[in-house]
Amino acid sequence: MYRFPKNMTQIADRPWGSLPSGEPIDLYTLRNASGMEASITNYGGRLVTLNVPDRAGRIEDVVLGFDTLEGYLGHNPYFGALVGRFANRIANGQFQLGGKTYTLLKNNGTNALHGGARGFDKVAWKALNGKSALELGYFSKDGEEGYPGNLDVRATYTLSDDNSLQIDYFATTDADTVLNLTNHSYFNLAGHANGYILDQQVTFNSSHFTPVAPSLIPTGELRSVEGTPFDFRKSTAIGARIDADDEQIGFGKGYDHNFILNRSSNGPSLAARIHDPLSGRVMEVLTTQPGMQFYTGNHIHGEINGKAGAVYRVRSGFCCETQRFPDSPNQSKFPTATLKPGEQYRETTIFRFSAD
Repeated sequence: MYRFPKNMTQIADRPWGSLPSGEPIDLYTLRNASGMEASITNYGGRLVTLNVPDRAGRIEDVVLGFDTLEGYLGHNPYFGALVGRFANRIANGQFQLGGKTYTLLKNNGTNALHGGARGFDKVAWKALNGKSALELGYFSKDGEEGYPGNLDVRATYTLSDDNSLQIDYFATTDADTVLNLTNHSYFNLAGHANGYILDQQVTFNSSHFTPVAPSLIPTGELRSVEGTPFDFRKSTAIGARIDADDEQIGFGKGYDHNFILNRSSNGPSLAARIHDPLSGRVMEVLTTQPGMQFYTGNHIHGEINGKAGAVYRVRSGFCCETQRFPDSPNQSKFPTATLKPGEQYRETTIFRFSAD
């Protein structure tokens, strides 16, 4: 069994406004003995700030977002969000389970995306307990956004003294349902306000990816990355092939694809390593999930006014969304996303930081 890390983290919380319904929202700040901080709001379980040292010990916030709750209440591309009930896309907003067809809101062209109009990123979670880890809970009622089953969901955020932010997901259901939870933070290891991420170097523990149709729904093929712009088995700059003359790159307007991870154990395995040459910051992603959506902010249209006056534009942040594969309820060859009564959904993702 994987053991949670020991840490000396302390948690501070403060009021952070309220929803239009009047429901109060709080901001929780986790601090470790190494000087790293992570702030999370119970609105959507969103990671609001992540302050990480560079090679010289300078601290900068490396996630895109807003200074106030109001920014997250407005239209935004899921900055920092805990996404569910089903992260990523479901084709035609439909899936079958137990011989019944379930119809979802089509909020991404012909597809359902990230849980619908009011997914888990747009609800108030309840802070449950914890002195050194933040546990958030949410009860998703049967039929919410079209999904079956009453779902009890927990997400626990732990900041360790080795500068790892760990997210543990847990859920149970009283009826057959589908579930795919992820974190949708946009990272810029040079600092959230420092422009494009194209020079940052990535290495993926992945030899295959799932190509997509123009709708960005997987075709069902498990394609080798060999000889494609998707081969990150050796450290490569994000921008090196992001505009390559390649059909898949064209469909995504850059990278917006699921990478199949080479797993080495039942516990969290290394999925990715990202290095920023400018600051020296390194982020390693470890997960128990079978896949990871790598997204390079291709659909940030125009400009978004973010934290501390920063302006976010296309490709100013990248996402490493650990997950079940997109459209897996409709793809029998993909790892299942079905959760049944009596089963427990347990997944872990770790963002581990260092500098060189």
